Amino acid sequence: MTLKSLIFDVDGTLADTEEAHRMAFNDAFQAAELGWSWGVALYKDLLAVTGGKKRIRFFLETTNDPALSRPDLDELISNLHASKTEFFINRLKNGQVPLRPGIEQLILSAREQKMPISIATTTTPINVETLIRVNLGDDALNWFEAIGDGGKVPELKPEPDVYNWVLEKINLKPEETLALEDSKNGVVAARGANIPVLVVTNDYTIGQDFTGALDVLETYDGLTLEDLKASHAKA
Repeated sequence: MTLKSLIFDVDGTLADTEEAHRMAFNDAFQAAELGWSWGVALYKDLLAVTGGKKRIRFFLETTNDPALSRPDLDELISNLHASKTEFFINRLKNGQVPLRPGIEQLILSAREQKMPISIATTTTPINVETLIRVNLGDDALNWFEAIGDGGKVPELKPEPDVYNWVLEKINLKPEETLALEDSKNGVVAARGANIPVLVVTNDYTIGQDFTGALDVLETYDGLTLEDLKASHAKA
């Protein structure tokens, strides 16, 4: 079936955001004087859990941290996540999180060919909006037919909710679209919505199980819209 639309993940796909997220978490922990620090290896493991609040709770549970017994635990986690988001947004605004090489050209090529593009992510709306505005300009949010994020659906990836939400908004069949992802959870979510998916790995996701993906690549640099159409034709 002809490819009619692209659906982009955000974290790890549009940009290599995970290191900036990790540092922002640590900034929030330090600001709260908690003494926690997430190293690269640990954060790779924590990325198996989608959603920042759930990731913090999972960390506490797996380390049996004393904070688990705090009566204000839910409030603590919520405040930490809000603080982390603020630190992350500051990094975006300071230009510390550019788009991955090749991504802007793919977006522009899709626009030139009048192919609708959308977003399906688990991150918060302000993260998506700031990343796009900083790297593509204030008007770029209007380029996307639909922007599905972590605030619009009840369940995050690997559940397919956000992809199903996007499909409903763009009024296309799953097989008429192609998801661009970087992680196992993303592949499971896209395939759960019956959407063909192409994976381009990054340092945090390389080596994961991408069963179900059409192709697994290492970079978007040099990748063309025609390449995506050829990959989609394998579905």
